[in-house]
Amino acid sequence: MQAIDLLRQRKSAVKLTDPAPDGRALELMLAAAVHAPDHGKLRPWRFVVIPREARAGFGELLAAQLQRTHAASSPETLARERQKAFRAPLILVVAAHTTPGVKIPVIEQVLSAGAAAHSILLAAVALGFNGVWKTGAPAYDETVRAALGLGADDVIVGFLYLGTEVAAAAQAAPREWRDLVHHWLPPG
Repeated sequence: MQAIDLLRQRKSAVKLTDPAPDGRALELMLAAAVHAPDHGKLRPWRFVVIPREARAGFGELLAAQLQRTHAASSPETLARERQKAFRAPLILVVAAHTTPGVKIPVIEQVLSAGAAAHSILLAAVALGFNGVWKTGAPAYDETVRAALGLGADDVIVGFLYLGTEVAAAAQAAPREWRDLVHHWLPPG
């Protein structure tokens, strides 16, 4: 697949199953990730791999976060939250290890991690897999962040659910971009 085709055709997977990216595929995806733009060469990217056998524990972490922040959650709601960990056979948490107080603004460090996450999704498709990028309240929760081994200055930019797409959706119409652009000219 040509790179431009990959960039123009990538879409989030609706449903993922086995096989998950194996060790070599994951290495290639992470190798692509660390080529994301990195102003100041801070290498702000952090990756937490949640393999198949750890998904139940991750589901419990998600449910505990919901219970802690919404004490009135029903057992059914908590069960649905636990099941989110089973959306795909492999989950990759992408975070920015930010360094406040340096010349490079924190937002640029977070954006770099976002670019790394996008590179992972593109690499997944190039390798015959697919994925979907999710966040939600757990991504912004300090207890979840700490449970995943991330520090106080780390920012989770996404949970990447990775696997093989069950049935590719019909090719969507090309996304229009022209209404999103204007050309600026200096006054005068």
